[in-house]
Amino acid sequence: MDKQQSFEDSSAVMMNQSPTSSTAVMHTPASASSTTTAPEAAAAPLPLAHQKTISSSIHSEKASKKPRKISAKEGFMTIVKSSWVNVLLVFVPIGIASHFVWSPTITFIMNFLAIIPLAKLLGFATEDIALRTGEIIGGLLNATFGNAVELIISVISLTQNLVVVVQASMLGSILSNLLLVLGMCFWAGGYRYPIQYFNKTVAQTSASLLFISVASLLIPASFYGSIHGTNTETNSELTQDILNISRATSIILLVLYFSYLFFQLKTHNYLFTGPSNPENRRASRLQLQEQRQSRQATFAEEGQIFINQTEEEEDEEEEVEEPQLPAWMSIALLVIVTVIVGVCAEFLVSAIEEVTKVWHISETFVGLILIPIVGNAAEHLTAVTCAIKNKMDLALGVAVGSSMQIALLVTPLMVIIAWPMGVEMSLFFNIYETAVLLIAVIMVNYLIMDGESNWLEGLMLMAVYIVIAISFYYYPDQ
Repeated sequence: MDKQQSFEDSSAVMMNQSPTSSTAVMHTPASASSTTTAPEAAAAPLPLAHQKTISSSIHSEKASKKPRKISAKEGFMTIVKSSWVNVLLVFVPIGIASHFVWSPTITFIMNFLAIIPLAKLLGFATEDIALRTGEIIGGLLNATFGNAVELIISVISLTQNLVVVVQASMLGSILSNLLLVLGMCFWAGGYRYPIQYFNKTVAQTSASLLFISVASLLIPASFYGSIHGTNTETNSELTQDILNISRATSIILLVLYFSYLFFQLKTHNYLFTGPSNPENRRASRLQLQEQRQSRQATFAEEGQIFINQTEEEEDEEEEVEEPQLPAWMSIALLVIVTVIVGVCAEFLVSAIEEVTKVWHISETFVGLILIPIVGNAAEHLTAVTCAIKNKMDLALGVAVGSSMQIALLVTPLMVIIAWPMGVEMSLFFNIYETAVLLIAVIMVNYLIMDGESNWLEGLMLMAVYIVIAISFYYYPDQ
């Protein structure tokens, strides 16, 4: 009844228009084709007041739909079927048991495989909760738990004074997302679509913030290079100065990151929800005109009014995201998975020292290449899937956005957390590590400048990542 009443209200509004437009609306298709003024009248947009009336009626229909109740059994099956990566969950009990039974090498491998599906479930639970909390709280939840694996592994590493592993994992996560994940997105999406478009304003904003984070790493390295060996300060004084610079810089980076969240979710959220490029913007305007025309092209039959909906509207309604789990189950899943990730990460980190000796690799390589694969596996799959579906804005949001979170949130947060722990964690990376990160950020900035991507650009990014990985395999710990 509400839907029919809203349609009748819309019809009453349109019947009060000028005679010309009214006649055009009520014409049958045969009469419309024989009248020269009908197409012009149909193409004319409704007055603003009439548009608001129609818009409000449509929104009231959507608001009247009550969310479907989800049973515990249905929610459990949704969790199981949420991703094919869940088959790796069998390694969770094996990984925990291996810590007490088998060698550190087996423990490292088993827990390495166990954390991958746990990271995916963590993201699934976070997104489900975010759908119920609104944009602001949802954005904070995604920012906090989106990199929960890196946070947990880094905190545990700090408790064991593995600062090299923490710094390498932060750098490796940024490089992995910027070069490997983004490169896979460009390559996989470009294999299906010759050219893909994305919102270059949003992408360049994220890349610019990444450049600022790189600058914050260049400053301690430059400071150390300028002072070291000049006999103006002792090594202990120089170390303390770098720590002070890093802690102050970390606070500024955290403020900058939360300012960006406010920019993204509040003041300029239209930039992140609008069309990606001029072609899409024109298509959106044409689609809007077609929707208005279809609503005007109504006809009366036995006192009922029918409105022709376009296929685009139906597709849009199908894409509306709704929670897939009961609220209590989403929260329980988030808590349980976080605890299990903590246990597996503890056993993983405890085996690193032995693994580096057995495999003859450095802690830097473990932190830079291996650990980011664990933390970014779920995001990697999500981003590539979005790229294949030609949803490049989502793919870039995962790849570049995750890199920005690591650079502006997780890394400075580790410096702040290590401060009261008495661990000398700073933003001082050596010249080689800083140069590699700078090359990656500059290259990504250059490639996303035009708002387009293709498979060759993706191949270039992946090639650079492989070259960096090979070089760090031979890079010694310092």
